[in-house]
Amino acid sequence: MSGDSSPDVAGAGVTAVGGRARNEDAFIAETPVFVVADGMGGHLAGAEAAWAAMAAFQPLVGTAPVTPDDVARAHLEARRNVAAVQADVGAASGTTLTGAVAVMHGGSPWWMVINVGDSRTYALDGGELRQVTVDHSHVQELVDAGRITPAQALVHPDRNILTRAIGDDILEMDAWLVPQVPGRRLIVASDGLMKEVEDREIGEIAGLIGDAATAAAALVDLALGRGATDNVTVVVADATSTTPHEADAAPWPVWGADEHEDTTPSARRRGDA
Repeated sequence: MSGDSSPDVAGAGVTAVGGRARNEDAFIAETPVFVVADGMGGHLAGAEAAWAAMAAFQPLVGTAPVTPDDVARAHLEARRNVAAVQADVGAASGTTLTGAVAVMHGGSPWWMVINVGDSRTYALDGGELRQVTVDHSHVQELVDAGRITPAQALVHPDRNILTRAIGDDILEMDAWLVPQVPGRRLIVASDGLMKEVEDREIGEIAGLIGDAATAAAALVDLALGRGATDNVTVVVADATSTTPHEADAAPWPVWGADEHEDTTPSARRRGDA
């Protein structure tokens, strides 16, 4: 790790067991790491897999500056940790992984957003909520193919089938560098939130409540109040540092730079990671 400064970021997270017998979600909401993992429901040691993934990112907490390569290495370490869990329990287990890590790249501050699975990271700008990540799920593939609508995906019988997870044999993650701009808030959540709360409502609540911890708690409470049958985890993060307009993100893709570009760089395996 190298550099003379680090992004100025802060945030908080909340988790609840919901209607499940056990909480298989895990999260980190400590500068500069804001990530969520959702242990695969119905699999032995889902909670252990989620915490194993988080353990790979814990060494980045309190470290400055963190680079994109550090995040890429943590992702691969998460895969090694989950493989060890699988070996210990003698059965399949896995987890989603998504969120943002504040990094320095090329001398500029960025959010590095990563994703494997169907937990989500959103960006909220001026009341407009946009999903940064793209779900790795069977229903997302159906939506992309035009066979069902996003609304139908929410109730589709195959909505819990993932096409990617930490614990499978696909080593790539999706990754973007997201500019830190004034007022931009990131919301990271397990799918227990999206099952109960519409994106519009997520944006409204996260936009009205200034304190990150209070906003995260309000979103979790709303999902629970609607009878959430799954674990619910929300992390909210804010930055006061700003990415210069001229900052160069290469070789990483920039989310939001061109809405017509492919924003799902699935093959981001890096030889130096």
